Amino acid sequence: METSSKVSVIAGDIEIDLEGAPMEVEEQLALHRQDDTWTLMLDRLTQARAEAVQAAVSAAKEKGLPERGSAFRVLLETCSLERKPDQVLGAIHYLREVEGVQDSPPRIINQLFEDAKINPPGNLSLYLNRLRERNFLTIPEGKEDKNRFALLTEEGRTHLDKRSTA
Repeated sequence: METSSKVSVIAGDIEIDLEGAPMEVEEQLALHRQDDTWTLMLDRLTQARAEAVQAAVSAAKEKGLPERGSAFRVLLETCSLERKPDQVLGAIHYLREVEGVQDSPPRIINQLFEDAKINPPGNLSLYLNRLRERNFLTIPEGKEDKNRFALLTEEGRTHLDKRSTA
């Protein structure tokens, strides 16, 4: 009995449609990674996610919805951030990149969850410290090692990108 694998991904005008024996599909996929097709596709998906967040913010403004909570909820749903640590990482990303907030004490993060009608994380320091241990967050020099100034690392951004394409 032969096994067959299939990978099909479409992002805008880029289409990858591979089918065959698992080893053949893996080789073809490796070729796409080498010629930057895969990178271009991930860039398109990242752009689509950013556009979805912006569309949610615009729709919230037009409909008079509480912009902050609905936009954050859309980010979590778009990126499939269901686990609390991923949601906390998404909250830091949202506050820094969407709202431009650089100082986010626990009450700000908890309020973001409440605005989105999602249970707040509870022991926020625990989540932030674990995200730092996984190298998803970093504290800038001169900020006295305070979690309230946490920034996403490149690994943290990559983790969110992987979640949005999963």
